[in-house]
Amino acid sequence: MAIKIIPPTFITQSEESLDKGYDPKVARGLLQFVKPYAGQMLIALFLMILVTVAAVSGPYFVKLAIDNGITAKDPVALKNIVLIFLAVSIVQLFVNYLRVRIMSRVGQYVLYDVRTAMFNHLQKLSLGFYNRYSVGRVITRVINDVGTLREFITWAVLAIVRNLLGIVGTLIAMLTLNLKLSLLTFAVLPIMIFATIAFRNVARKNYRKVRAAVSWANSTLAENINGVRVVQAFSRQEHNYLNFRNYINRYFYETSLDAAKVASVFTPVVDVLGAAATALVIYVGGTAVLGESITPGVLIAFVLYVDRFFEPIRDLSRRFDTLQSTMAGGERILELLKTEVEVQDAENAQALPAISGGVRFENISFHYSDDPTLVLDQIDLDIHAGETVAFVGETGAGKTTIVKLLTRFHDPTDGCVRVDGFDLRTVTQQSLRKQMGMVLQDPFLFNGSVKENILFGRLNASDEDVIAAAKAVGADDFILRLKNGYETSVEEGGVLLSVGQRQLISFARALLADPRILILDEATSSVDIQTEQIIQSALTRLLKGRTSFVIAHRLSTITNADRIVVIHDGKIVEEGKHSELLGKQGMYYELYKTGFQE
Repeated sequence: MAIKIIPPTFITQSEESLDKGYDPKVARGLLQFVKPYAGQMLIALFLMILVTVAAVSGPYFVKLAIDNGITAKDPVALKNIVLIFLAVSIVQLFVNYLRVRIMSRVGQYVLYDVRTAMFNHLQKLSLGFYNRYSVGRVITRVINDVGTLREFITWAVLAIVRNLLGIVGTLIAMLTLNLKLSLLTFAVLPIMIFATIAFRNVARKNYRKVRAAVSWANSTLAENINGVRVVQAFSRQEHNYLNFRNYINRYFYETSLDAAKVASVFTPVVDVLGAAATALVIYVGGTAVLGESITPGVLIAFVLYVDRFFEPIRDLSRRFDTLQSTMAGGERILELLKTEVEVQDAENAQALPAISGGVRFENISFHYSDDPTLVLDQIDLDIHAGETVAFVGETGAGKTTIVKLLTRFHDPTDGCVRVDGFDLRTVTQQSLRKQMGMVLQDPFLFNGSVKENILFGRLNASDEDVIAAAKAVGADDFILRLKNGYETSVEEGGVLLSVGQRQLISFARALLADPRILILDEATSSVDIQTEQIIQSALTRLLKGRTSFVIAHRLSTITNADRIVVIHDGKIVEEGKHSELLGKQGMYYELYKTGFQE
C-alpha cells in the first residue's frame, strides 16, 4: 500500500516572523544584553578600523613598489616598500586575532546572560504559561534562538561592519587614485543592486521553507524517539520510516536544492559583473598607461581595488539571511522574556511564619484567563490544622484546581484562600511552598541518584534521615536491591524505575521535607495493589500531625479521611465522613458503587 504523505504547513505563526528583515524594536530589545560589553565592542571596532586600513593599503603598496621601485629601477626603495608592507601585514594579523578573540568572548558573555535571564524567568512563570507552551517550543527558544543570536553577535556583526568599512575604504582609495576609472567601476552598481534585491526576495522565501522543513524533521524525530515503545508495539517502524524518507526527499531535499540554486546563480552574476568592471578598467586604464596619463602602478592597484570592492558586496548579501534569522529569534526571545508572571508576590508581601496548617477557602470562584467558564464556583471550606480532607468527584470537577489555588499556582478569580488566617496573596510564595509537600499521580524524578531525589525538598538532611524516610514509606527494600543502592542513578524522569518505585521515592521525598500541609494528588492511582498496600501502611505516619488534602480514585486512600468533600461541576455538593455519605445515598454513594468499589 502506498504511503500517503500529508504536506506540512510551512508557514506557521513562528515561521511568519522569519519573513521580517531588520526590526528596530527587536534590535533595541537585544541591545540591553550587549550594553554591558559596549566598551569591549568599541575596542573591537577600533581594531577593525585598523585592520580595514591595513587591508585597503595593500594595493597601494603594490602601486608604490611598481612605480617607485621597479619602474624607477630603485632596489633600495623596492626593498623598503616590501618590508613596510610585510610589517603592516604582521600587525594586521595580530590586530585581527585580538579583535576576533574579543568579539568571541563578548558573544559567549551575551549567550550566558540571555540564557540565564531566560532560565530565571522560566522558573518564575506560572503554570498557565506551561499549559499554553509545549516543552519543545520553550527549549527551542533557550537553545536554538539564543544560539542564532550568539552566532550573529560573534561573527555576523563583525562581518557586516568589516564589509561596510571595506567598501568605504576601497571607495576612498579608488576615488583618490583615479576618478575616471572609479566612475567606470561604479557603472555596474545599478545592475548589482537589482540582482541583490532579487536574490534577497527569492532566497528569503526558500530559506523560510528550509527552516520549516528542518523544524518538521526535528519534531518528527523527537516524537518517534519519545514514543518508540508505542511505535514498536504497533509495528509502525516501516510506515514511519517510509513517511519520513519520502518527506525528506519531497520537501526537505527539494527546498534545499531550490535555496542552493538561487545561491549558485547569484554568486556567478556578481562575479560576471566584477569581471566586466575589471575588463573596462583594464581597457580604459591600459589605454591611459599607453598614453602615459597614468602609471602602470596605478592601473594594477586599481584592478586589485575592483576585486576588493565587489567581494564585501557578495558577502553582505550572504549575511542577510543571518540577520533575518537573528531578528526572528530575537523577537521570540524578547516575547518570552516579556511574558508576564501571572502569580506574583505583592510589593509588601511578608514571609509566612511557621504554620500549624489551618486552611480556609472563602467563597472561592475561579476561571482561567483565556476562558471565562467557571472551573470553581463559590467554594467555601474550613479545614482545621492536622485534619485529613479527601476530595472526590468526576474527572474535570475541579478537585485539582482547588489544591492549585492552595499552593498558589493560580490566584482565585473571586474570594481568597487563607492559611492560619493569612491571605496567601499577602505572603511570599517561597515561604508558603517551603511548608508544603506534594505527591503527584505521575511523580517526576530528576537526573541524579536516588538519594539526591529524596533530598530534593530538604538539602541539609543527613544520610540517616534519608534512609529513615525511605524505610518509613517502604522504599528502603527495593532501593537496597538497586545496583548502587541509594547512589544509583535514576536517569531523567526516573526511567530506570517502575511507576510504583518512583512513587515510593516521591513519598520519601515528601516525608523528609516534613511539610505542615501535604497534598496527595491521585498519588496511588498509578500503583499496583501490592505497592499500594505498602504505601497505605506508610500513609498513617505520613499524614499524622499534618493538614492533608487527598485527591483519589481509590476507596482505600480516602475511607480513613476525617472529611470527604464531593465536588461536582466546580461546586461542593456533599461533605462528611465515609459512612455518613454512604448513608445519604447521594452522589458519593453513586461514585462508590460505580468507581470506588474494589
